[in-house]
Amino acid sequence: MEEVVGKLWHRWVTRTAIGNHPEAVVKLKEIERTAGVFFRALGGDSGLRVAAATNDEHGARRSLLARIAGAGDRAARARMDPSTLRLPPEIDLFPERSLNRDLYLWLAALAAAHDGIEAEGCDEAAKTFRTNQFATCAALHAWPGLEPRYRRLVAAYLPTRPQPEKLPAAEAERERAIRRALEAPGTVFTLPAVPEGTPPAHPVMLWLTGSLCSAGSATRRSGADPEQTADGGPPAFEETERRAHRAEQVDMPQEKNGLLLMFRAESLLAVAEFLRINRPTDDDPDPNAADAARDLDHLSLTQDNERVASKVRFDLDLPSAAEDDVVLGPGIPLPEWDYRKGILLEDHVRLAELAARDAPACPLPENLRRTARRLHQQFAALQPGRRWIKAQADGSELDLDAVVRAQTDRAVGRHPSDQLYLSLEKRERDLACMVLADLSLSTDSWVSSEARVIDVIRDTLLLFGEALGATGDRFALAGFSSVKRSQVRFHRLKDFGDRFDDRIRGRIVAIKPGYYTRLGAAIRRASQLLAAEQASRRILLILSDGKPNDLDLYEGRYGIEDTRVAVGEARKQGLVPFCVTIDREGAGYLPHLFGPAGFAVIRKPEELPARLPMFYAQLTR
Repeated sequence: MEEVVGKLWHRWVTRTAIGNHPEAVVKLKEIERTAGVFFRALGGDSGLRVAAATNDEHGARRSLLARIAGAGDRAARARMDPSTLRLPPEIDLFPERSLNRDLYLWLAALAAAHDGIEAEGCDEAAKTFRTNQFATCAALHAWPGLEPRYRRLVAAYLPTRPQPEKLPAAEAERERAIRRALEAPGTVFTLPAVPEGTPPAHPVMLWLTGSLCSAGSATRRSGADPEQTADGGPPAFEETERRAHRAEQVDMPQEKNGLLLMFRAESLLAVAEFLRINRPTDDDPDPNAADAARDLDHLSLTQDNERVASKVRFDLDLPSAAEDDVVLGPGIPLPEWDYRKGILLEDHVRLAELAARDAPACPLPENLRRTARRLHQQFAALQPGRRWIKAQADGSELDLDAVVRAQTDRAVGRHPSDQLYLSLEKRERDLACMVLADLSLSTDSWVSSEARVIDVIRDTLLLFGEALGATGDRFALAGFSSVKRSQVRFHRLKDFGDRFDDRIRGRIVAIKPGYYTRLGAAIRRASQLLAAEQASRRILLILSDGKPNDLDLYEGRYGIEDTRVAVGEARKQGLVPFCVTIDREGAGYLPHLFGPAGFAVIRKPEELPARLPMFYAQLTR
């Protein structure tokens, strides 16, 4: 009974102290995609993703009831960093669900209007105060239709803020200035000064906190490597909710003998003993790691520029020439887009084409034959048949309609047509398709108790080849992985002129997980091969299981922007790029790469072999 009463008391006092409305809550998971589309439609940086903001301590004055409840000391405030627009994970500020939803959209619009706006100020609070006003004025001026929504939000929000008459004089004057800035943005230029030690103002939930600079300007101003500062993580939500953390950069610790300080002489006696005990190592997963990370408010990051001889450096070594696949040619130089400098680096990447060394011919595996027969029957319907072509100058039979029309023209004094025959012809499908498969190390992970990702990709390529064999369309198959920009490995599995036979099946069966995913270079090479085909419709199908990444800074937004430019180059050549991914977080970055209709996310990887031919059928219909 005491526990039940305690829970009821805690629920009541917390809700009364904070003044939230859980019955009208709107979660970011529900509006994440809408807010992202709205942000980009208003001109926001298309490279930014939408994710959850951190729940930080604000240090503002709280009411007596809030202190008793132990609540109200934290707030999730919207902000921007070099790679992310962070919005509150949920909003239950207003009693109406429509107002909570409008607040999400207003924050997205305010972020889109911020670019190039940064006010001067003696401290961060003053800069944020002026910058938000300028961004609000810019948003209302650029999109007048947002003003009624903004006015409704302000009218509903002001009663939830602390009342000035209940605050000390200095804090009351500051609160009145904030209220005037919300009601008439751009009219209040400075925050009133407050005595030292005064708590900060209560967070303004209609504004963004921190610097409102764009990602590019933030990177240039900080002077840091964007790949080190961008968090580049997955979207805020998928099947489960993810928590964000505020990061801070700290200096490298200076102590050199930390381990020696913990040394105990009596531990020398244990050296002579040997017991076969399963001792955990640092590589063992910590089952409580998620709980520990959830309890952290800040994640401290540091950059160690020292070169210590004892430091262990791990990398994926390439196999020896005798064990590696056969290299075809000296290598192909390719460009790469550097979004930080805004230039295309010519001959920045070296791509090596490879052929399997030990790939004996083999038939289609027994477990795929039933599915292959079904796909063959379905795709046989796409093969064009013979049909009669009317109104031809020569043919095997007369076209009765054309003959009647010619006689009528002759009777009325017109010149009759001489195209009076039917011709039985077979029209071929003018199509070419290039399938580019990701063979990075991540494909070595297991998707079920029976199969890995690489096994799913292998079955997909085999079934795709069987399906297209029924249509007669020209197609090619290739795979790729990379080890830095000097070693992009491009595996030629099937060229356009090759027959899909046991020799090609043997090459597909021989594929194995490679290294990293330098997707931009692979797309550029595949586009070169596909663009050389004479076809009215040329499709580039990309199979992937994750984001572009590599060792030499090809990570985060750098790799994403280079891939985006490579996809744009392919479209300029008349190609149709389409990505099929089993990455459940792909919806967070693939729209930026391929557009809203240029990709598909498959939730169950084992369905990929049967679904890829269906995607091809839809693209060629």
